[in-house]
Amino acid sequence: MRKPLFLRIVNAVEAHDPYFQQKRNCAGSLGLSALQKVTAAVRMLAYGVAADAVDDYVRIAESTSIESLKKFVQAIIDVFGNEYLRTPNTADICRLLSEGERRGFPGMLGSIDCKHWKWKNCPVAWKGMYARGDHREPSLILEAVASYDLWIWHAFFGLPGSHNDINVLDRSPIFTDLGEGRTPPTNYSINESARKDVEHAFGVLQARFSIVRGPARFWDRQTLQHIMKACIIMHNMIIEYERDQSLPPNYDAREGECSDLSVSRDHTAEFQDFIQNHLRIRDKRTHSQLQADLVEHLWHF
Repeated sequence: MRKPLFLRIVNAVEAHDPYFQQKRNCAGSLGLSALQKVTAAVRMLAYGVAADAVDDYVRIAESTSIESLKKFVQAIIDVFGNEYLRTPNTADICRLLSEGERRGFPGMLGSIDCKHWKWKNCPVAWKGMYARGDHREPSLILEAVASYDLWIWHAFFGLPGSHNDINVLDRSPIFTDLGEGRTPPTNYSINESARKDVEHAFGVLQARFSIVRGPARFWDRQTLQHIMKACIIMHNMIIEYERDQSLPPNYDAREGECSDLSVSRDHTAEFQDFIQNHLRIRDKRTHSQLQADLVEHLWHF
């Protein structure tokens, strides 16, 4: 993360949450600054170090470091979540479809896959539910959709590690908006060779934030969800800051405008049947009818 982006995050977090604002105690001494608290939190996320390991660097005790981390990830979600973890708008779809066709994948917006995050401090009573059959270690599952530029458009995290990809897809809200007509419609095509995009995004996410590469050491699932979501949001912020700015001259990422948009508005009958079948099975939580379809249609978002 470059310095201007880091300072932007510090200023936004400090303005959002009074916890990060520097105050004086009853003796008149200044307390910890926002830079100290955010630096401690970011070091724990980026390097995966223990809370007491940042004491020598920023002079913060272990309990304060943990509190700063929890407050920081919540502030990141509140301030930047709507902008940096959103579904593609019309202009995004225009850009992604254009790039997909240029790469030989017409109709593809991105690719979807799941990864496991080992949960070291999983309660003993839950280990049977959260353990993977092949690894025998408890974990939590992240389902994500990533595009060619490694931007993560969708993140669904928190299901037990005993689920397979089909079970996760059954419970995921990824098809809900599309099935109910609340998203810009488009046709689709299947090409498994594009799966490298989401695998690449997982690798970059873990390289930038080592906390999601190593075993999770928190006991609370909600804290782990906030950490994963905040890391994805900051990952997208870095992508936006560092990516090539070769976008269409009439493209406005915030307004979602693109005048030369040419997106098909007709779903194929096969795609409509697939979406309706997914929504029906997800509500009833019966997997046998959908499993054969999902094996055939490894859907790329």
